[in-house]
Amino acid sequence: MVLRHRFDSLEADGEFATSRINRRALLFHSGSAVVASTVAATALGTEPPGQDPEPSNKLRTLIDMHKTAYSSFGEALHDIGGGRNDSARASREEERALLAICSYAAVGQEDRLTKARYLLEIEARGELDLAEHMQAVLRSTMWKG
Repeated sequence: MVLRHRFDSLEADGEFATSRINRRALLFHSGSAVVASTVAATALGTEPPGQDPEPSNKLRTLIDMHKTAYSSFGEALHDIGGGRNDSARASREEERALLAICSYAAVGQEDRLTKARYLLEIEARGELDLAEHMQAVLRSTMWKG
């Protein structure tokens, strides 16, 4: 009853309660989902307790490909002799490589943690900013069982 009264008074003043969640907050809080899913996987016995496996070769390859594409993109931007098409092509390659990481369905504990850490590094640089990034990350978390 008290909450309803508070809402009515806000509404009367022309104020409305709004959510201030954004991609940054969602990614920050998705770390909790990584921990929760890791605990659940351990409880279900899908991963032996006490083992800390390495990230999969596929995820390592995707991250290495993104780092290479990112480096090439930076070089294309700074290359005075290069044309505009070179930087546009390098930008598309870097974007594809980043989307591949976002889309990767990280099932194992180390893959989930490695993917989350890497994407948080990218986000900290302000480069995980497209709707496609968030859509790919969210779709990659859906279990296909």
